[in-house]
Amino acid sequence: MALNLSHQLGAFAGTPIKSREMTTATSVTSSSLSVSPPPSSAWIHKALNLNHKARGMNPVLATARAGPSVACKAFAVETTEEQRTYKEGGGRNGGVPVFVMMPLDSVTMGNNVNRRKAMKASLEALKSAGVEGIMIDVWWGLVERESPGGYNWGGYDEVLEMARKVGLKVQAVMSFHQCGGNVGDSVTIPLPQWVVEEVDNDPDLAYTDQWGRRNHEYISLGADTVPVLKGRTPVQCYSDFMRAFGDNFKHLLGDTIVEIQVGMGPAGELRYPSYPEQDGTWKFPGIGAFQCYDKYSLSSLKAAAEAYGKPEWGSTGPTDAGHYNNWPEDTQFFKKEDGGWNTEYGDFFLTWYSQMLLDHGERILSSAKSIFENTGLKISAKVAGIHWHYGTRSHAPELTAGYYNTRFRNGYLPIAQMLARHNAIFNFTCIEMRDHEQPQDALCAPEQLVNQVALATLAAEVPLAGENALPRYDDYAHEQIHKASALSFDQNSEGENREMCAFTYLRMNPELFKAENWGKFVGFVKKMGEGRDSHRCWEEVERETEHFLHVTQPLVQEAAVSLTH
Repeated sequence: MALNLSHQLGAFAGTPIKSREMTTATSVTSSSLSVSPPPSSAWIHKALNLNHKARGMNPVLATARAGPSVACKAFAVETTEEQRTYKEGGGRNGGVPVFVMMPLDSVTMGNNVNRRKAMKASLEALKSAGVEGIMIDVWWGLVERESPGGYNWGGYDEVLEMARKVGLKVQAVMSFHQCGGNVGDSVTIPLPQWVVEEVDNDPDLAYTDQWGRRNHEYISLGADTVPVLKGRTPVQCYSDFMRAFGDNFKHLLGDTIVEIQVGMGPAGELRYPSYPEQDGTWKFPGIGAFQCYDKYSLSSLKAAAEAYGKPEWGSTGPTDAGHYNNWPEDTQFFKKEDGGWNTEYGDFFLTWYSQMLLDHGERILSSAKSIFENTGLKISAKVAGIHWHYGTRSHAPELTAGYYNTRFRNGYLPIAQMLARHNAIFNFTCIEMRDHEQPQDALCAPEQLVNQVALATLAAEVPLAGENALPRYDDYAHEQIHKASALSFDQNSEGENREMCAFTYLRMNPELFKAENWGKFVGFVKKMGEGRDSHRCWEEVERETEHFLHVTQPLVQEAAVSLTH
C-alpha cells in the first residue's frame, strides 16, 4: 500500500490517540494475541531467519585518501561483514538487511532500461551505502504484452546484470497488476493487451462493486480457475510467467536474485481493490467497498450460501455497508452497536469473502513454490497495512479489503498460517508510521496493527519483512522503522533475537540522493545492520558516516543529477 497523502505525514509530533473505543480495542487485541515465545532457540532461528553480525573497525577512515571508489568498496565490505547474510540466515546478534525499491518505470514500454546512466550510478551509490539489494517490479504488462506466451525480458536482462556486477541482491516482484490508479503510481503500465481484450469481451473478469463499477487493476480472483484468458486460467498465466522468468534468469537464481515476491492483487498486495483512488472514487480514510459482484464471485457466493443452508444469502453481498467514503458509524453493517458484521449473516459473508482471498493466495503460492523449489530463492507475499479505523470494533476498511479482522477475531493469523504452509515470507507495510501522526478521529493505529501482525507471524512461525508505505527521509521515520524491525512487542521478547528478516525502503528517486536525505539514509542502513542490541544513538552513527559521505559525494551527486534528466 502506498498512500502518499500529505495530511498523513502531518507534524512529526502530537498527542497520542485517546479514545475509550481505542483503549478497549487495544486491551482485547493484546489479550487475545499474547504469545509466549517457544523455549527452543533453534525454532527462533528457523522461523525468523536470524543471521550473524560480526563487529569490526571501520575501514573507510583508513582508505579515505585513496578516493571515492576505494572508500565505497571499503564501506560496502564493512557493511557486508556486519550485516547478516540474507540468503543464508542463522546467527546470534542479528541485524536487518535493507533493500531499496527501484522506480516503477525502470524498464520502459519499449523493453529497454530507462535512464541507463542514472541506473548504473544509482546502483553503485546504493552499494556504497551498504544496501543489501534492490526490489524491482517485473511487469506482466511489459513482458507478455503482445501475445500469450510471448515473453520479452529485454530491459530486465540488463538491469539484473547491472545489479550482479555491482554486487547487489535482487527481490523480483512478479507484478500481475496494472500500474496506475494508486497514489505513488508515477507511470501507467496496463495489463497485457490480449488480457485487456478478454476483459473487454467479458467485463466480469474485472472486480466489481455493488453499483456496477469495474476495477481493472487485477483480474478478479473469482475467475482464478476458469479458462478465460485465451484458453488458460489466470492462475495458469501467472504460473507460466513465473516459470518463464525462472528459465530466463536461472543463472542468477539464489545468488543475485534472492527473493520472488508474488503479486496477488492490486498494488501487488494480497487484497481486494476496495479503496481505489483512481478518479477520486475513494479518499482516505473512507471504509471502502466490497468487491464481489462480478458473475464469477457471485456464483461462488451462491454455492456457499446453499451449502450453509441459507440460499437467500447467496444473491448479493451486504446492501447496508455504505459507500467508499463513509465511516463505520455511517452504516448499518459496520456500526459498533448491532452492526451486521457481528451477526450470523455477517460472519457467513465475511468468512466466505476472506476465504476466497486466502484460497487465491494458496493457489498462486503453490505454483510459485513448485516452480522455484531447490533454487535457493525465498518466496514472499505482501499484505497491506490498513490502519485507519483500526480502533473501531468492526475494522471496516480491513473487512472490505478481505482481511476478516475485528475486535473479536484475528484476521492476520490465517494469512500467516497460509504463508507458512508455503515457506513464504509475510511482507507488511506501514512500518514507518506512528499512531499519533495519523488522523485521530479516524482511530488510526499503525503501530498497534504492526504489533498484531508481528504476533501473528510469531505464532505461525513465518518470517516477517517490512516496507514503508510512504516516502520518508527523516530520522523520526528511520527510528520508528528500526524500532519496529526489532519485533520487541512483548515483555518476554527481551534478550531474544526476533528481528524482521529484511526491510525494503520506498523508493529510489532524486529525493533520496539529496545531500541531507542521503546522509540520513546511509546512517539508517548502518543502524539497521547493527541490529536490535545496538545501543548507539542516531547522532553517533551519522557522525561515523560523515567522512564517508564527503569522500563519496561525486558518486552520489552523479546519481542525483542523472535521475533528474
